[in-house]
Amino acid sequence: MDIALLILGFLLMLVGILGSFLPVLPGPPISWVGLLLLYLTKAVPDNWWILGVTFVIAITITILDYVIPAMGTKRFGGSKFGMWGTIIGLLVALFVPIFGPLGIIIWPFIGALVGELLNKANKKTAMKAAFGSFLGFLTGTFMKLVVTVMYTVFYVYITVKYAGDLFTFS
Repeated sequence: MDIALLILGFLLMLVGILGSFLPVLPGPPISWVGLLLLYLTKAVPDNWWILGVTFVIAITITILDYVIPAMGTKRFGGSKFGMWGTIIGLLVALFVPIFGPLGIIIWPFIGALVGELLNKANKKTAMKAAFGSFLGFLTGTFMKLVVTVMYTVFYVYITVKYAGDLFTFS
């Protein structure tokens, strides 16, 4: 059973990292569940402090991910159209990789710009708001990525530390 929890936990770590970029997946909470599964194995001793602190971090980052793009858009004079344009641009980047890896940066900006122009903003205001929305999106994505990668590194560290107990096949 420990091996099944270990494999499922690691898969959740990878899905959590993907969730840093995909707006439909809450990356940090998914990665946290992976950590929880690791601590549910018989080999790894319970540490509710680590699980509690990492849970609070995951929830805080998830909440901030919704607040920061709104703050960036509002600070730069944008609207909800710009925020939605950013999200749609990200989805386009994922499913239509025209610009390759740079598409994850270019498409959200284009989406925010188009969203603001559809909101009847003039070009200067639309560019400024698109930049704010885009900057907020990048900040949120970066925070989620850092947290999920840190959780994954911690997961691997704990797995290696208790490998002798985890991988006993008796």
